[in-house]
Amino acid sequence: MSKTFYITTPIYYVNARPHIGHAYTTIACDTIARRHRMFGDDTWFLTGTDEHGQKIERAAQAAGKTPQQFTDEISAEFRALWQHMGLTPDDFIRTTSARHQQGVQALWRKIRDNGYIYKGTYTGQYCVSDELYVDAEPGAPCPDCGRPTETVQEENYYFKLSAFQDQLVRLYTEQPDFIRPETRRNEVLSFVRGGLRDLSISRSTFSWGIPVPDDPKHVVYVWLDALANYITALGYGSSDASKFDKYWPADVHMIGKEIVRFHCVYWPAFLLAAGLPLPKSITAHGWLLFEESKMSKSRGNIVRAETIVDVLGTDALRYFLLREVVFGQDGSFSFDALVQRYNSDLANGLGNLASRTLTMIARYFKGEVPYPSNTAHTPADAAIAETATKAIADYGTLFDQFQFSRALETAWGLVSAVDKYIVENEPWSLGEKKDRDEESRSRLATVLYTSAEALRIVTALAHPVMPDATAKIWAQLGLGDIRKFDLAGLQWGQLRLGTKLGDVQAVFPRADKSAVERMQTMEKVEDVVDVLGGGATGVSPVQPSAVRPPAAPKPAVAIPDGKISIDDFAKVELRVAQVKTAERVKGADKLLRLEVDLGTEVRQLVAGIAEAYEPEALIGRKVVIVANLAPRKLRGLESNGMIVAAAPEGGKPVLASFLEDVPVGTRLK
Repeated sequence: MSKTFYITTPIYYVNARPHIGHAYTTIACDTIARRHRMFGDDTWFLTGTDEHGQKIERAAQAAGKTPQQFTDEISAEFRALWQHMGLTPDDFIRTTSARHQQGVQALWRKIRDNGYIYKGTYTGQYCVSDELYVDAEPGAPCPDCGRPTETVQEENYYFKLSAFQDQLVRLYTEQPDFIRPETRRNEVLSFVRGGLRDLSISRSTFSWGIPVPDDPKHVVYVWLDALANYITALGYGSSDASKFDKYWPADVHMIGKEIVRFHCVYWPAFLLAAGLPLPKSITAHGWLLFEESKMSKSRGNIVRAETIVDVLGTDALRYFLLREVVFGQDGSFSFDALVQRYNSDLANGLGNLASRTLTMIARYFKGEVPYPSNTAHTPADAAIAETATKAIADYGTLFDQFQFSRALETAWGLVSAVDKYIVENEPWSLGEKKDRDEESRSRLATVLYTSAEALRIVTALAHPVMPDATAKIWAQLGLGDIRKFDLAGLQWGQLRLGTKLGDVQAVFPRADKSAVERMQTMEKVEDVVDVLGGGATGVSPVQPSAVRPPAAPKPAVAIPDGKISIDDFAKVELRVAQVKTAERVKGADKLLRLEVDLGTEVRQLVAGIAEAYEPEALIGRKVVIVANLAPRKLRGLESNGMIVAAAPEGGKPVLASFLEDVPVGTRLK
């Protein structure tokens, strides 16, 4: 019988568009959820958006929109990005939804009826940016973000937070894993031991929030509202609480370190007051730093996940964040580091191992996993098997402790060991002798089986981190759908002999210097859009002085009929590409499906050249494609670009080509 597993991200505040700081948390949770699904656990993964509060009301006013219009737009951007990145949340909760409001009001009533809410008046400082009550003198800055606080005087409802001080201290000391890492637990423990004061949990000077039950002139304090999402999404307070009964308490709340106090002090106190079970653990990660400071809209130093995904793919971003950054600590991001890690670990590492191992099996054994010899084994073969077995055990232990970087380092240690093993055993030399030397053939079979089995193990371990690439490698190994694989049973020697490989294709084409330049250019373009057009929010994420406004439009120039201007021609991006795979499209006599390498990415094209060219004759050929053409579907296949060919009247198409060698990715001008 499978066990249940419930993991949550924080719900993201909709005051700005999502960036890779948001993606970092969500990718970590998505990776953990995927791994649990591979073990057969009944997994529920929740994310969403936090849409109430004074800051949102003011941001909407500044954008000339209603708060609901404003939050609808930004929340949609989060959902669209998660979909674009292939993330797999089981639910997306919005705090403006009716189901959430119903659950929050039910929680309020429960806490109130248990005697932990009373009415009073609050006079003091409030940080609108953090939606945080601050114990400070008028005009003092917020101790968390440094922004000016505002003096607030209003009637409020209070929560008896002070009543839970001793219980919380016992919780932290008796269950040390309740807060991870230890540094965050120590911070929280010190804060609570310093004394807890009752907490204002309503506002009456603005209206953008959930009305307090039986007193609608008050709205629920945004943090009580937001934290409740973890149970309202499961149906708490509704007529159907089956998911709540099944999945609560949560196994993991994943959060950023800046919101530890709310999750580790306020949230358990609210639950204790309502008589509800506490989550099993709260894990806080560090900040993702860019230009040596935390990414934020106000600093103008955010990096958008779409930029990286569109140039290098989702798996590259996922791998970099989990391998490069020690989880729980702050980590630095740069485009140069991203491309360097991509090339060293993915293109030259896993991708190269997959390509040469499977290509040699296809060449020397007709695409079938060879039978290793019972007599041709050496200590080197046994060493690879031992390394793989140890990697399986160590990877699992480290991953379960959220030590993603060390876990991936362990798996890639196996990749390095197999690369060295292949170089030392020279299967290409053995392949030259295999038809006239039985001993060489047996040794070749053993080397390639050992390499393929190690590749299978790394692929299975890495699948939750890089779901797209590993699914392709798994299929190339002839193993079908990796999502159906039971990770709990992974061990050495399970690759079935004689397994027919799938089509062998490059998974991680090497990225050149232009990848960094493209990403930097894309970010600058987005910054200009945000500054001048307001983006989706109408609020600039960077200082206007950070970018140069566009020049005034040039006066229109009359152009003769049938002619285009040089500006029109410049819009067409023609690039050199190399054909990696080619095959006929079923049911279409004129169409070929091609995969072409542009140097920074591999794309699928559908071209009407089947009557002029045999698929196998195109492999390795350099062609010209229109690289910035909007995708379209042909016979159910998406074509991302168009191949350039001459088409004589009544004749067959002839591909554009070159007399001299031209590097892949070069732009035609």
